[in-house]
Amino acid sequence: MVRQSLGRGWMVSAIALVLLVSATSAYGQAQGSLRGLVTDEVGKGVPEAEIVMTYIGDVDITVTLKTNIRGEFTRAGLRTGEWKMTATKGELTGSHKVRVMINELTRIATLIIKVPKNTGATDTSAMTAKEVEVRNKLMATMQAEFDAGVAAIAMSPDDAIAKLLLVAGQIPSCAICHAKIGDAHTKKDDQAAAEASYKEAIKLDPKLADPYAALAILYNQQKKFDDASAMSIKANELLGASATGGDPAALYNQGIILWNAGKFPEAKAEFEKVIKLDSTMAEAHFRLGMANLNLSQLPDAAKAFEDYLKIAPTGENAEMAKAILKQIK
Repeated sequence: MVRQSLGRGWMVSAIALVLLVSATSAYGQAQGSLRGLVTDEVGKGVPEAEIVMTYIGDVDITVTLKTNIRGEFTRAGLRTGEWKMTATKGELTGSHKVRVMINELTRIATLIIKVPKNTGATDTSAMTAKEVEVRNKLMATMQAEFDAGVAAIAMSPDDAIAKLLLVAGQIPSCAICHAKIGDAHTKKDDQAAAEASYKEAIKLDPKLADPYAALAILYNQQKKFDDASAMSIKANELLGASATGGDPAALYNQGIILWNAGKFPEAKAEFEKVIKLDSTMAEAHFRLGMANLNLSQLPDAAKAFEDYLKIAPTGENAEMAKAILKQIK
């Protein structure tokens, strides 16, 4: 029987959870995704901040979006390469350059550091002009240290931790600093230290989604699937599930976690939600196909694999998708 030849031997381990995999678009242009947080100089999220993204390259592309009520934003389907981002809220403004990569969800934090006199998150009315000047220079220094710390995570996590700890020492409420420190520990494969940093970030700001999402990945790798699922659900909740139907990356995470726990119907439901929100996410189609396959829903599996191949004809799982389709048909 076809079912016997396509049984659980086709299951693909997804223990190494990927936040988001973006392959090529239908037009062949590589795409990536971006998630970040806009905060004021004391680490508080800035809601309804306008973000203007300008592509730095051979084409003229401008993307405009706004942060949610917690100062967070997510954007999928971006051209890969370097972008300049400018966030604005009234007289507050801040800029950040970021490189969007294929097969990655790029995660950044933009700290808005310009605070007009007497109107910022901290009352400066009792300060002298010199005190305000010194304070603003300090915040500019902290911004530079933060940016340098985040940039160092990939290549020099120890340096990143040192720089980010410096910022956290000067700005004790900087939850995103501890979240990024957790990312640096993760890069070093120090799971215990990473977990402690993510928990500290949550303690400082329980409404910051990033540390919950990071803990979901960590617990998934440790095969603590119930804990991973709880963290993933919380991350998706904070990313605005009620307003938008969910965040594709967080929902994809949840689907992978459920898959690893052997809960195929529940995993299928999550992958379907992802595709509804972002039909260009190739890996969601592939995982939906695998879920349907393990549920013996072969026509639905075939359609999902075909959709995957339309989006990513040379993708990481293209050969497997073709082999499965050949056996189904």
